[in-house]
Amino acid sequence: MSFSPSSRARLTEHDVERFPGDTLFDRIGRAVCAAGVLPRRELYEAWEVARRVRRRFKGGRVIDIAGGHGLLAQMMLLLDRSSPNAIVVDRVLPPSHVAVHTALVGAWPHLAGTVTFIEADLGTVSLEPGDVVVSSHACGALTDAVLERASEVRARVAVLPCCHVVPRNGADAIRGVGTTGLSRVDAAHPRYHHEQEPVVAGGTIACMNRRRLTPSRPNSSPRLRSRQVSHVGLRTLGRSRHSASISASER
Repeated sequence: MSFSPSSRARLTEHDVERFPGDTLFDRIGRAVCAAGVLPRRELYEAWEVARRVRRRFKGGRVIDIAGGHGLLAQMMLLLDRSSPNAIVVDRVLPPSHVAVHTALVGAWPHLAGTVTFIEADLGTVSLEPGDVVVSSHACGALTDAVLERASEVRARVAVLPCCHVVPRNGADAIRGVGTTGLSRVDAAHPRYHHEQEPVVAGGTIACMNRRRLTPSRPNSSPRLRSRQVSHVGLRTLGRSRHSASISASER
């Protein structure tokens, strides 16, 4: 039976042998397999987001919005130990987040006491300019809300947008979005579409298209296929403005 990284099936102790190496990704893989509660796709997607964000943003307190198990936040801490701590925020935290955190602390004891899980709305969370705000699978208008909150305090922010349902979220949020990586910026409101390249405004922002984060080999750290390029749009207030793309050759 083939091993699909995009499967929603849980990783269990039976999958440990799929992560035999000494790389950080394989070590994390073995830890979450021991927990036995994490959907397979969450491991691969969180890793891809975390490593790409850390290429751009170093240090800072990590704020993981709609963080669920908090795997993305904890990967951010493991990839850059200069970050002092992380806060995982979700309206309803899955009970299994405890098992994932316990397994990771077992492998990396220094994580103990550095991750705080909070059940709350985004609007109640206090953000600071030095924060790195991340959100994976920020569905619909949640992506806009995350970008707006981070921009208010000029915090660094990276989002992995999910589906935007027009009947629910409205067409205005995606109308006028172009096809290039940073085609148009509306200073009043960040806009995006999950089938287009992200268009964003405000602080220092990186947006990634979920449909382009595809592992090329099931038994290794996820990498992009040669023709799949994940575009990252960067915009920094008060600094030079530019767009950049991360190709398959960047690892």
